[in-house]
Amino acid sequence: MTLEQFLRENIITLVTFLPFLGGGIVMLLPANAKTLTRWVALVASLVPLGLALLMWVWFNQDPCHNVIAGACFEQQLTWFPLVNASYHVGVDGISMAMVLLTTILTPLAILMSWDIEDRVRLYMGLFLTLEMGMLGVFVSLDLLLWFVFWEFGLVPMYFLIYIWGSDNREYASFKFMIYTMAGSLGLLLSVQLIGLTMGTFDLTELMMLWPEFGAEGGTLFGVLGVGVVKTIVFLMFVLAFAIKIPIWPFHTWLPDAHTEAPTAGSMILAGVLLKLGAYGFIRLVLPLFPLEARAFAPALAVLGMLGIVLTAYASFGQTDFKRLVAYSSVNHMGWVVLALAAAAWVGMGSQFDASGGVDQLNATIALNGAVLQMFNHGISAAAMFALVGMMYHRLHTRDLTKMGGLWAVAPIYGGIMIFSSMASLGLPGLNGFVSEFMVVRGVWAVGAGEMAVPIFPIMIGISMLGLLFTGAYILKGIRTVLLGPLNEDAVDMAHGHSLEINLRETIAMVPLLALMLVLGVFPAWLLSVINGTVTEMLF
Repeated sequence: MTLEQFLRENIITLVTFLPFLGGGIVMLLPANAKTLTRWVALVASLVPLGLALLMWVWFNQDPCHNVIAGACFEQQLTWFPLVNASYHVGVDGISMAMVLLTTILTPLAILMSWDIEDRVRLYMGLFLTLEMGMLGVFVSLDLLLWFVFWEFGLVPMYFLIYIWGSDNREYASFKFMIYTMAGSLGLLLSVQLIGLTMGTFDLTELMMLWPEFGAEGGTLFGVLGVGVVKTIVFLMFVLAFAIKIPIWPFHTWLPDAHTEAPTAGSMILAGVLLKLGAYGFIRLVLPLFPLEARAFAPALAVLGMLGIVLTAYASFGQTDFKRLVAYSSVNHMGWVVLALAAAAWVGMGSQFDASGGVDQLNATIALNGAVLQMFNHGISAAAMFALVGMMYHRLHTRDLTKMGGLWAVAPIYGGIMIFSSMASLGLPGLNGFVSEFMVVRGVWAVGAGEMAVPIFPIMIGISMLGLLFTGAYILKGIRTVLLGPLNEDAVDMAHGHSLEINLRETIAMVPLLALMLVLGVFPAWLLSVINGTVTEMLF
């Protein structure tokens, strides 16, 4: 077997588990070898990135867009034969984009963690373990395996907040754990019910079996009708994913977690972990519960709209720099929720499209925009939290009232902040504009015809109020941090240290800035991969 053959057959396993192996190596290093620990952790995160880029090249050469028919680089091994669960992994266009996002952000977050001095081995080990958990969710094609990875990422993030967070870290980490566990308990029971009822946990089989289950009636447990049970299971899935995205009003854990988490933890929390909930909707809810998702779609659209509008207002009202950016994450993910509602309304294979293909096409545009928005928001949110962390490290405060005029003493930092803010704002020519435009364009036209419910254009119209305040809170952040007279309190808090961005931080920011620009002017390199899978799903 050649090296290329070995890599093609095992590349997903290598990408997923090499970070965990790297974390184990890090934990074996001497406790006082902090610099060596940082470098080993960085290299351990760069290797999966290199393999993910190779996988991206191979995927583009021979794409496998339909996960039901067979995913790219698919690997299946016996894992838990007693319940017919297997180690089954593979990628399609959507999961490929998320794997790329995860492997890009992790080494950059580790680079931003260079100043961590307390228990460096544990910090880096947890971070690499967290990467494995996130990647496992995106590549799993077995429902039980997917749930194991879903839960695996909870523990490292809890400890990252609890040990290395800010002053109120105990409350924030506890709240993060309680919210996530509240969703996961129902999710675990639902996963067990589906797998044991169908006799398999394999997603490629469940996507064909579970939607048809109970079509002719019948009961489960001798008491409840199949339709009732499926509705309860659907709601358990929705609750778990709504908390993770998070959808308003299940979002209240997020500002606290972001505010207290270390800089790199906030980068990964906003950049990748929030995407797990949206990915769960796309991978599990839409194909497994088409009828229930269709019925819930208008309510989901309303919740997405409320998330956009209300959290934009909340973000504008913040005086804490990090909480401002934290609320903006809920705001931006609201557009993803709207697109998910549109896709749910049309259904897999457009089974509910009564508009002669109009809704089908528009939902495809919207869902493409949603996946691209997941990637784009991951890049821009990670950049914004990195910028907040840089200034917090220098000033030891996130209070916007104690900043001002910093562009005069940190012009490079100021330029990078404005560039990143404009990408988050949705300035044409940068990445945020493309994805949000696609969502608005697609969702606006879904349900606009005579044969459909006009809920979606109405929700998009109201959401424009949130888009207006997105510009307001972005400009507020720029004004209070960079513009106006130099705040002497900020200079005093720096204790003579430079407020300008350093070389290491610049190196961490450059890939993010480059992606913002490239995706803004030439998004086709990513959209072509995403679109193949989305089209297979909705057509």
